[in-house]
Amino acid sequence: MTEPRVVIADDQALVRTGFRMILASGGIDVVGEAADGAEAVATVRDLDPDVVLMDIRMPAMDGLEATRRILARSPGCRVLMLTTFDLDRYVYDALAAGASGFLLKDVTPEHLVAAVRLVGTGDALLAPSITRRLVERFAAGQPRPALHRDLAVLTPRELQVLTLVARGRSNAEIAAELTLSEATVKTHVARIFAKLALRDRAQAVVLAYETGLVSPGE
Repeated sequence: MTEPRVVIADDQALVRTGFRMILASGGIDVVGEAADGAEAVATVRDLDPDVVLMDIRMPAMDGLEATRRILARSPGCRVLMLTTFDLDRYVYDALAAGASGFLLKDVTPEHLVAAVRLVGTGDALLAPSITRRLVERFAAGQPRPALHRDLAVLTPRELQVLTLVARGRSNAEIAAELTLSEATVKTHVARIFAKLALRDRAQAVVLAYETGLVSPGE
């Protein structure tokens, strides 16, 4: 498996240096660094990395806006958000912006390397159940939207599968609940992602709440 090429965006030079050393020790190539969001956007444009480690809070342009701009131009890039606070209010916004997950800055070296590799393969770092709790926490109290018209492209079975993904079920659990094979569930999930232009399960969970398919507390 080819190791992902990584850009680190953080306004603290010591953090960037530490992460670079950790990733290098794990055999992962850090191809560039950025000290703020605007520099991150330019660096990704120039170097075309596979993964960006993106601090949420940076001067000039924060990580959220940088993520939106990067993914608008390079949808194949994966963004892994960095935060100093567990369940930071910005985490939901980061997922909605297209990030594939988040890490606390006190992550262990082993977890950091594993997380970058995981996101580099195209998967979401967050378990669906964790993502669901984040969405429920920050979507609570918001008016329930009408069911989004974009979901009309899904078949009734695909809507069922998406609903269960949003409730934190794994493919195996969905297969058992709907009396399907796990391979069939994987096919449904892939079709859902393709039809709705989703990158991963984290985005699928966010979309399910934002479109009114499921509501906090369900």
